[in-house]
Amino acid sequence: MKVLVTGATGYVGSAVVDALLAAGHAVSGLARSEGSARELADRGVSVVMGDVTDAGSIEGAARDAEAVVHAATTHGPDAEAADRTAVGAILRALEGTGRTFVYTSGAWVMGDTPEGVELADEETPIDPTPMLAWRPPVEREVLGARSRGVRAFVVRPALVYGAGGGVVDELVGWARERGAGRFVAPPGGEPSWTLVHRDDLGDLYALLLASELVGGTLLVAAGDGPHAARDVAAAASRAAGASDRAEPWPLDEAREELGDYADALALDQRLSSERARRTLGWAPSAPTVFDELRDGSYGP
Repeated sequence: MKVLVTGATGYVGSAVVDALLAAGHAVSGLARSEGSARELADRGVSVVMGDVTDAGSIEGAARDAEAVVHAATTHGPDAEAADRTAVGAILRALEGTGRTFVYTSGAWVMGDTPEGVELADEETPIDPTPMLAWRPPVEREVLGARSRGVRAFVVRPALVYGAGGGVVDELVGWARERGAGRFVAPPGGEPSWTLVHRDDLGDLYALLLASELVGGTLLVAAGDGPHAARDVAAAASRAAGASDRAEPWPLDEAREELGDYADALALDQRLSSERARRTLGWAPSAPTVFDELRDGSYGP
């Protein structure tokens, strides 16, 4: 299958590319710089020059693909505008074709796991953090594209780790700077986190493209946990060669430095990926976050 991946050199997108190549797909990647183009070409990925803020380049690339995976984000104040531009262009290109579109959202749109709910899933009411309040309408647009002749899916990855990156790498960096781990804690409590290794996440995308799952489906991708954020931060501290402890960072104080990002880190999320496991046969097998911090890519 000829698959276009946006964000193909990014943290999640590069893992998706690896999994798709391993599954035998012909992968093309959107590149906005010569450096990104060289990186993709070196990995055996066909290069399409373009940018997620340029509807024309995305729409043209998507028309040539049998499936599109959107894994790009600008991580900046233009994230909403860029995402809406990209999604609109992809849906226009695929409308009426029956081709597959996989949109990468994130579990932070779900908010805190409600009291009394053991594990939140695709049916649990959501309460997105302020920084992602714009994303649920985009999810609904993608899922509703089934009526426009697009086999569309939304994947909500839990907190992604592995390959020395993601939020876990930030925890390691904080520990190096301070001599001890820290984690953002809301008033009156401490959060739990559910995570997913980027390699397992890439495998989920490959399974989804190969499946006969009906479009209009939402999937939560949760592979490891839930774990107390304090325990993850303490393990990150050990990986940094710092102390064996982690201290809470009060949410109000964290907001002064991190803005709305602090609210996302303070979420208490206990998530289930039963739907993905049951419908796709997805079986996460990568090292846990603690194994990865002890023996893997986050060492000093």
